[in-house]
Amino acid sequence: MLKRVLTWLAWTVLLLALGAGALLALNLRGESPLPEADTPFHATPGQIERGRYLALAGNCAGCHTLRGGAPYAGGLGIRTPFGTIHASNITPDEQHGIGRWSADHFWRALHNGRSRDGRLLYPAFPYPSFTRITREDSDALYAFLRTVAPSAQPNAAHALRFPYNTQVALAGWRALYFKAAVFQPEAQRSAAWNRGAYLVQGPGHCVACHGARNALGATIDARGLSGALVPGENWYAPSLGDSREAGVADWPLSEVVELLRTGTAPRGSTLGPMADVVWGSTQHLSESDLAAIATYLRALPSHPSRPAATGGVSGHTRDPAVMKRGAAIYDQRCAYCHGAQGEGQAGAFAPLVGRRAVLMDDPGNLVQAVRHGGYLPSTAGHPQAAGMPPFGQVLDDADIAAVLTYVRGAWGNDAPPVDLREAMRR
Repeated sequence: MLKRVLTWLAWTVLLLALGAGALLALNLRGESPLPEADTPFHATPGQIERGRYLALAGNCAGCHTLRGGAPYAGGLGIRTPFGTIHASNITPDEQHGIGRWSADHFWRALHNGRSRDGRLLYPAFPYPSFTRITREDSDALYAFLRTVAPSAQPNAAHALRFPYNTQVALAGWRALYFKAAVFQPEAQRSAAWNRGAYLVQGPGHCVACHGARNALGATIDARGLSGALVPGENWYAPSLGDSREAGVADWPLSEVVELLRTGTAPRGSTLGPMADVVWGSTQHLSESDLAAIATYLRALPSHPSRPAATGGVSGHTRDPAVMKRGAAIYDQRCAYCHGAQGEGQAGAFAPLVGRRAVLMDDPGNLVQAVRHGGYLPSTAGHPQAAGMPPFGQVLDDADIAAVLTYVRGAWGNDAPPVDLREAMRR
């Protein structure tokens, strides 16, 4: 009996050791050992400027700078289904920032998702995208961040639930879902397409918001741009490959560039988190890079879609009492800006007729805009941006559901009614 128990224990220990070894090996895939001594790093002015531009392309300040706080000093809480992760201090402060990091440490963080001390980083820091950034661009970012004013702001501790707060759980996630990669240009594509692909897949990390994810937070489609709730937000980042949502395959390239540069274009405008991206990132990019991004986005594979339903016989049943209530609210609260027939005002207030933001199956962004307001970004190309004031203080959930049901079913629009539970959920 004792021999059998000992044999079982021996096999158990062996299997655990093999599992630990496999886990370690999978977490070291594509990772080169660091040099024994830090390589001297001497940045050039051109390298620093390139890094400043790349920091804008990646909207690094969007997560690493608190409103009113020191630039790049971290502290922003990023809510996830597993708890809250706080962005770190990436100023050159030696105690709390990355002042003791070498260029090799910084490259390893971007490319392999590992901190200076060897800890595995949580993918809220989007190294699954940044792994595609070239070493040349990584060094440029490092050079720029070394010029930022140091901040002694301590890093806030993450607040994650067990077991997500353990390195073992994170190692398991990485073994399943992360592998260091390099960006591979496609020879059959144009230089503009490849540049756009690099910016979208790498520094721009668009998948972080637009990527559909599984229950463990890993993206679940190859391109990663099929639409999802923004982590920690109630805004929905629409699919970039669906013409019913945010696909731009049928847009002129100039209009896509205009949207990215100013936040508004004839066929659509940005609100919520995407307005922040335009304000902090894309408006600062060069015309050639915006055109490259537009080229890439216009070439994304299209999902099967139905045309936005306008005119004809309605395919959705709406409660007449709800429509009447919604019409009264619209007349009182909305018509002054958006027009009695939802026609809007050119250059100021968006039309509501046939607008895909109004007709999307998921009405969450509409609920957010009505309850909390929504403002276009103020950009060089559109400095006096109009905004949607919040109505959450005067409209309850039933009112919001009613007015949106009306808007989605009036003037020839034909989108599903907004359920009260949907209004309450947002």
